[in-house]
Amino acid sequence: MPFASFFRLLLATLALILTGRLQAQPKVVAYVPNWADLKVFAPQIDYAKLTHINIAFENPVDANGTLSFHAEDELLITQAHAHGVKILVSIGGGSASENEAVRARYFELISAAKRAGFVSQLAAYVSAHDFDGLDVDLEGPAINSDYGAFIQELAAVLKPKHKLLTAALSKGYGGKDVPDTALALFDFINVMAYDATGPWQPKKPGQHSSLEFAQSNVDYWLQRGLAKTQLVLGVPFYGWGFGKAFRENEYRYADLLKTYPTAVSKDQVGDTIWFNSVPTVQAKAKLVLEQELGGMMIWSLNSDAKGIQSLLSAIYTTLTLQK
Repeated sequence: MPFASFFRLLLATLALILTGRLQAQPKVVAYVPNWADLKVFAPQIDYAKLTHINIAFENPVDANGTLSFHAEDELLITQAHAHGVKILVSIGGGSASENEAVRARYFELISAAKRAGFVSQLAAYVSAHDFDGLDVDLEGPAINSDYGAFIQELAAVLKPKHKLLTAALSKGYGGKDVPDTALALFDFINVMAYDATGPWQPKKPGQHSSLEFAQSNVDYWLQRGLAKTQLVLGVPFYGWGFGKAFRENEYRYADLLKTYPTAVSKDQVGDTIWFNSVPTVQAKAKLVLEQELGGMMIWSLNSDAKGIQSLLSAIYTTLTLQK
């Protein structure tokens, strides 16, 4: 390229940066459960389509705050770093948050009396296992009056170490209990814009994660003062069954395709299972681009299909090619 042309391109790029029109590549954050067979799954992940992985979940196993660690986590940490993907450890989770014993343990550890020691342990744990940061997934009843102070102390310890601090939060399941002052301390927040209905509401069948529900979640968190670049929109790779298809546990997207091939393009199959198909996930990715949000989050990556039916591929292609 001639120098004059290169110089003009450089000036144009600088102008875009200064005017805020050149946006960073959206994040693609995937939760990977450590109860999956990581020996098999970790090598199969399409790391090129991800920016971050959250290992779900590690939690304190005693009153001293000793955090669990699954040996196979090492496989994921090594693979992620080899592909230039940041990897975080996620604490909490829905099941832990609803478990009375685990919840009580967290309440004690984040109390004023034990908070500093627990925060120090968490920071040491992140460094010792070469994680790029910590994801706080305390939900619903596990968000108490000490949550804000806990996040403040975590940020004060992790930020100087150049470690990320993120969270998974839900508008309708504990979100109102998170103080606004805590929101600004997170590098980004994974908004759980799903589970509007489910087996806990068997008489309310329907889409648990519609585009409209996603938009209402985005609106809520932006109104709370969250910056657009902090907001990472969560999408489900699973569905819930109602009627004859009712069951307590979820339907994995990959499994649905085996029985219902049309699941790739329809949000409802059988009698009656609701989930997010490729077009819906693409529509949410376009929403992220149009509103210049921080990116998208996946729960959970091990439920995806392969090849052209992959929801991850649909997200990546839309975010990348239509940007």
